[in-house]
Amino acid sequence: MKAIVCRRYGSPDVLELAEVEKPVPSAGEVLIRVRAASVNPFDRHFMRGKPFPIRAMTGLRRPKESRAGVDVAGEVESVGTSVIDLKVGDAVFGSARGAFGDYVCTSKVIRKPNGMTFEDAAAVPVAGFTALQAVRDRGHVQAGEKVLIHGAAGGVGTFALQIAKAYGAEVTAVSRPENFDLLRSIGADHVVDYTRDDFTKSGQYDVIIDCYATRPLAACRRALAPHGRYVMVGGPAGGLLASVTGLLAAKLLSIGSNRKVAIVSAKSNLNDLATLAEWIEAGKVKPVIDRQYALSEVPDAMRYLEQGRARGKIVIQMSHPSN
Repeated sequence: MKAIVCRRYGSPDVLELAEVEKPVPSAGEVLIRVRAASVNPFDRHFMRGKPFPIRAMTGLRRPKESRAGVDVAGEVESVGTSVIDLKVGDAVFGSARGAFGDYVCTSKVIRKPNGMTFEDAAAVPVAGFTALQAVRDRGHVQAGEKVLIHGAAGGVGTFALQIAKAYGAEVTAVSRPENFDLLRSIGADHVVDYTRDDFTKSGQYDVIIDCYATRPLAACRRALAPHGRYVMVGGPAGGLLASVTGLLAAKLLSIGSNRKVAIVSAKSNLNDLATLAEWIEAGKVKPVIDRQYALSEVPDAMRYLEQGRARGKIVIQMSHPSN
């Protein structure tokens, strides 16, 4: 079978399309015939081995696990001996290390809604549950609150905007002007052009979901209403993988104040994935896909991700026919 492998750290040039052995599921896993996958910032960190602390998980000198990719959608080809909730032929989506390949084994998938394409399903997992946990668990967004999303046109941002709207919030989206029509189409009530205006001076908000963390924490905190919550999702130089100083600053800025600062360290959660699937079926949330690439074009997909201009998600489409 074909798969993208990363045997050393570096630029997208280190990603290779190689012939690898077809995996065999353990007792609690299913073997999935991959129909689509999607690209995440984590894949970039895994590829480059940066920021350096990530190597404690991925391998000091070279990746311990060479297969790349996390988000996956496909069909169950075989099941482990202890799997009782899925069967051969089920269409599923979720998370799996090694998603950029013809087949992958995992236990972290649920059934795909019938009305959702494999491409849309593959766009959901990491960005979707990160946004959900940011809006619901850290932001505690309530109906009628004013929510600002910095980096609203990105993978997490497009989900966070729609989830905040699903909770009944009034949402201000921060992005570039060329993204404004897209953002309004998925529910933004107001837009701010970060190339001209400082969003920390655009008003006071009950919740700020910050997907880029390019403004000082103190400035963002001042943009919060009394009892407001600032939620940092990521940053331009490593995101949460380089967040030790961010965590310390968040705790310090929260001491003795009703304005709270938190950082999202999102975790794969099948219940959250099921919640997102329900909202997608109900039309409350829709995955936004910018571009699609073939498996052999994953290096190009990573180059595009690194430009920081993607609107929504970048999807890897397998050569199998899609439905």
